[in-house]
Amino acid sequence: MSGFSIARLPRIEFGTGAFKTIPDIIARFGSRILLVTGAHSLSQTHHWPFLLDQLAQRSMYWQHCTIAEEPSPVLIDQLVQTHADQMFDVVVGIGGGSALDAAKAIAGLLKVQRSVMDYLEGVGPELPYEGPAVPFIAVPTTAGTGSEATKNAVLSTQGEHGFKKSFRHDKLVAEYAIVDPDLLTSCPPHVIAANGMDALTQLLESYVSLKSNAFTDALAISGLQAVRHALIPLYRQTGTLDEHRKNMAYAALLSGITLAQVGLGSVHGLASPLGAFYPIPHGVVCGTLVASATQVNIHSMLARQPDNLALAKYAQVAEVLCQQSFSTSAAAFAALTDLLTQWTDELALPRLSNYGLNEAGLDHVIAHCRGSSMKTNPIVLTDEELKHILLERL
Repeated sequence: MSGFSIARLPRIEFGTGAFKTIPDIIARFGSRILLVTGAHSLSQTHHWPFLLDQLAQRSMYWQHCTIAEEPSPVLIDQLVQTHADQMFDVVVGIGGGSALDAAKAIAGLLKVQRSVMDYLEGVGPELPYEGPAVPFIAVPTTAGTGSEATKNAVLSTQGEHGFKKSFRHDKLVAEYAIVDPDLLTSCPPHVIAANGMDALTQLLESYVSLKSNAFTDALAISGLQAVRHALIPLYRQTGTLDEHRKNMAYAALLSGITLAQVGLGSVHGLASPLGAFYPIPHGVVCGTLVASATQVNIHSMLARQPDNLALAKYAQVAEVLCQQSFSTSAAAFAALTDLLTQWTDELALPRLSNYGLNEAGLDHVIAHCRGSSMKTNPIVLTDEELKHILLERL
């Protein structure tokens, strides 16, 4: 076993009912709170009035802002400017990945008084972030992005010259990640599908990452097992739904931990420009591309790097997800890509052309896809191989 290093993680409170611990945890940081949530889903549940009542009982001061879509640098700067003079003790993000990423960025900037553009990777001056950050508590209400466990806030500007980049630093890691599977109850099927496939993709890509290690491998396999048991039944709303929600919340959390430690791969490399240039939700990109990208990765390694260690890992993932042993690696690879394709179809994940991408736009996407995620893909893919991945799901 090779040595490894694990970066900072949040303290994790996981389990049904964990949401009820939030008021006491907030009180450890102070009495002035900025609540950052999604647009509607939380306010329509019993959790929202419970939280506000508990804050009122403790005579806490709070302000509330909502995130209706994937956050942009302009939105983050506006919200920071609006709330910077409030002297908040803690920022609490409650929602999907967009709400958590926005809350994370806001927490990092409230005391700094600089534009987030100064810190984004790959755009602007890329100044070193020195903080200080306001303490941040992350409470996911979807099972997909794993943002509760990462140090990066993903921000995007949409359009032909858009970008999707990270504001990233250890000081942005949440103090607490409060993961309550009961919060997934309000997720509609299309959200379950996209977010679930995002978690699966993150687990798979981190497992075969060039930086993977024994610690993250163990977590990735455990997460993949949870996805195998829960994703399709939860989407279908069959079986023991409480248990399925626990499994998917657990898988998403583990996917955030593993991606934060060892990086991702070609799907997320392509997801960055696709999400910047076209109005494609991140989970949809992951879900619609993972089967094609897996197949291309395998074929490329067999052709150019047959001794690549990731091939054995893909065979192991096939056994985990298909729940059977295979007599040959070829059989395992075929079964894995067939299963991922089957799930993509069953979960009704849209094709890329549904969002305006056509064959003429592929080169523009590929020209902007070789960021940090692509650098940990188990093999360097050619432009033609990347184009094949996209064409399969155009």
